[in-house]
Amino acid sequence: MRRSEDNIFDNYEKKSVKGAGHIVAAVLCFAVIVSMIGVVAWLNSSMKIESGVVPDFEIAIDEGRYPDALMLYRSVHDEVVASDQAASSEDAELAIRRDQMAQMEEIVNTRLLAIEDQMRNSRYTPSTADLRFMNEMQELTSSRLSQWLNDLATEFLLGTIEKPDLIFIFEALQDVGNVSATTGPLLYEVETIEQARGDVQAAEAAFNEGDYINAVKIYGTVCDNYEGFVYDYASSRVTEIKEIMYEPMLEEGEHMLERYRYFSAESLLSDLAVIFPDDNRINSDLLEATSHTTEVTTYRGTVEVLSIRQLIADTSRGASNTGLYLTTDEFTRMLNELYENDYVLVDAETMADLSEDTFMTEVDLTVPVGKKPLILVLDTFDYNVATTYNYGLCTQLSLDEQGHVCGQYVAPDGTLVSGRELEAIGILDAFVEAHPDFSFDGAKGVISLCGYESVFGYVISRDEADDRTAALESIGRPNVEFTDSEIENNRQIVSEITSVLLDTGWKFASSTYGNINAYEADMDTIVADTEKWMDQIETLIGDVHIIVYPGGNYIYGTDPRAEYLKSNGFRIFFGMGYNPYHIYGDNYLYYDRTTISEYTLSNYDYSRLFDVTQILDSYVNAVTPSTEETEQESI
Repeated sequence: MRRSEDNIFDNYEKKSVKGAGHIVAAVLCFAVIVSMIGVVAWLNSSMKIESGVVPDFEIAIDEGRYPDALMLYRSVHDEVVASDQAASSEDAELAIRRDQMAQMEEIVNTRLLAIEDQMRNSRYTPSTADLRFMNEMQELTSSRLSQWLNDLATEFLLGTIEKPDLIFIFEALQDVGNVSATTGPLLYEVETIEQARGDVQAAEAAFNEGDYINAVKIYGTVCDNYEGFVYDYASSRVTEIKEIMYEPMLEEGEHMLERYRYFSAESLLSDLAVIFPDDNRINSDLLEATSHTTEVTTYRGTVEVLSIRQLIADTSRGASNTGLYLTTDEFTRMLNELYENDYVLVDAETMADLSEDTFMTEVDLTVPVGKKPLILVLDTFDYNVATTYNYGLCTQLSLDEQGHVCGQYVAPDGTLVSGRELEAIGILDAFVEAHPDFSFDGAKGVISLCGYESVFGYVISRDEADDRTAALESIGRPNVEFTDSEIENNRQIVSEITSVLLDTGWKFASSTYGNINAYEADMDTIVADTEKWMDQIETLIGDVHIIVYPGGNYIYGTDPRAEYLKSNGFRIFFGMGYNPYHIYGDNYLYYDRTTISEYTLSNYDYSRLFDVTQILDSYVNAVTPSTEETEQESI
């Protein structure tokens, strides 16, 4: 019996569970059906909302029933405003309502825009229907119309709409009740706006040219002299420009400090300190700048221009006897002598205003009190193989891990030797770092380049590849083939080195593409050579205004060949001469440059510049007899 009872109980439990499952399933089905009914009802409601309001609004507008249209808009607007602020932005019905508002506003704006365009471009006088539309649509038209009239006043201030057109529009809309508060005051201020146009447009021109400081200064004057609309516009522009200018201009000033351009940094930071008087960062930077600047004066004397070639980096090759070059030690000692004798490096381009293409304006040269100006020219830094291999010069320039420009060469044992101390560029850069006052406002020197064989030791064109092949053959060295990708990579390297040099105060010059005797070359040769230089070299280093004539064989400034060079942007010319000399001509500035080498220092008097015995290795490294040897000789 027990077994039978258990079976009955088990069957009862199974039936109960099965019955409960049916009930749960039924409940779930009912819930799904109710939910579907709710969704369908909501969708129908939403479709009605979406499909009914906007079309009804548009029909009311088309039929001129503006109060009805406005009532539809306001009902939707009120629902949106009344929505619980805590409602999720994902609320679908609220999103629909907002979209309806946007659609209705767009319908009104489209019609207003058509009227505005006709008024501005065709002197259209709004019809009675137009005026009724603008009046009766109230807040939907007043806001846009008021903004349009303000924009037109701004355009008049900036010079993009003329006074008669502006007055016509204002007078045509002065009877529109919901914008009369805007038209009246602005119409009254038209004369004042007209008076301020010149200053405002000058400020905007300065702003567009990136001269933010001058723009703020001009707008500050406008704020001091005007009220009302003009004042509001000028003061808002001051706020906008200050926000735009702060970080980039402060970074520019700090970059000037890094590049030892203390005088420029002082000028810039002083202006920023006036505009941002309580800014600690600006005041701290300004203090750093002023601690490195001194009183300056206009210099009226002659300007020394010294020219050197590449330096002998590896004296073990016996090249010091050629007489054409200085060693790295001699150049370093020369810098020390010049520094001790109160010379200061200046930028060759600061003596001429090149802003106009057809004429040059002379500029007074300014230097620190007690200093004498010096221009340094590094002559023809192309690094051709015949010279570099035979005379112990560097074979090319490179950048080290810190971004410094270095010279480098391969030693006889095959070791690659690289360092700032191996070439004039790196030596001078390091010298200025140690003696910032040797450079006036970060100036370094002029590096002249030709296109023969390479630039900085890198073959950057097919023409140079051919030159390199011929040069290697001439000295009995194996040829090197250059693929297009290698040439392109070389161009990238030269571009990177150039960017560093320009950023650190160096300027570039042409030594003609083929290092030619310009004085003896005919016009066709000059034109062909210049075009190659501009196409292959200038495209890498940017606009160049200087020519360093090879061998000093210059062309007179009025010669048609010189006129051709000037027409292509070359306005500063360097010839050659023992004494300092410069002259302004017809749209050009000419300098003589003095070549400094072991030969010239040994054979000419340079006592005006320095003591040669403190420079040349032959003097400095001379063996001085010992005291004992001297005593023996006396006995």
